Amino acid sequence: MSEECTHDCSSCASSGGCQSAEKTSFLEQENKLSHIKNVIAVVSGKGGVGKSTVTSLLAVESRRKGFDTAIIDADITGPSIPQSFGVHKRAEASDVGLFPVETATGIKLMSLNLLVENETDPVIWRGPVIAGAVKQFWTDVVWGDVDYMFVDLPPGTGDVPLTVFQSLPVKGIIVVTSPQELVSMIVTKAVKMAELMNVPVLGIVENYSYFVCPDCGKKHYIYGESHVKEIASKHGIRNTVQLPINPKLSAAFDKGMTELSDCPEFSEFADKIIK
Repeated sequence: MSEECTHDCSSCASSGGCQSAEKTSFLEQENKLSHIKNVIAVVSGKGGVGKSTVTSLLAVESRRKGFDTAIIDADITGPSIPQSFGVHKRAEASDVGLFPVETATGIKLMSLNLLVENETDPVIWRGPVIAGAVKQFWTDVVWGDVDYMFVDLPPGTGDVPLTVFQSLPVKGIIVVTSPQELVSMIVTKAVKMAELMNVPVLGIVENYSYFVCPDCGKKHYIYGESHVKEIASKHGIRNTVQLPINPKLSAAFDKGMTELSDCPEFSEFADKIIK
């Protein structure tokens, strides 16, 4: 079997001639008490671009629309989703599985920070163990009824994104980026990985795109001109949004008050994704 195998035998020249043909689906079954309709993964080519913030905002917009919403914090070594919602209690379990912790508005969360005794303790695990933990968040957690589940992936194209794309029925991905020229190349890698895994890209979010002067209202492109539309056009991606540098939004995230945040630019983008 080729190292570049995407496990899609329909487009493979060696179809029927390798071991992967014996197993046509790598999807894992969710917990028997879970009923999840839509899974959307949030990815980035590099860290520090606001991926967890975008994941949280997507969940908030989904919940405001009246949908049953959940988040898997798959960034095992750098979990931040509970902090963004001000959730610090530990998850509980019974014979039927592990139960997610709910935010003030009812968004269901599962994160390693909800399982460890001290949320500041580092997680020093190798890739396969981390990927296995993410898979268990899908198979062992009693999610109940969920309309939209958002998966906050670690940056890059390593073990965890591959595990999620293969093991969960991902409907599509949202790519988060920032304006720098180098990031454009990195984003293209993430988009190409999604294409190889036959997962559609639902949209691109360019974070830290510009800063609006509070005195004159002029936009300043501190990190350089935007490349988001150029990348989207290259890959046939329709939905894009440029988010400004917003100190109030960052403060809300840090204080665990994401559910009280207001970001009109993002709300318009979310309307195209969450229907």
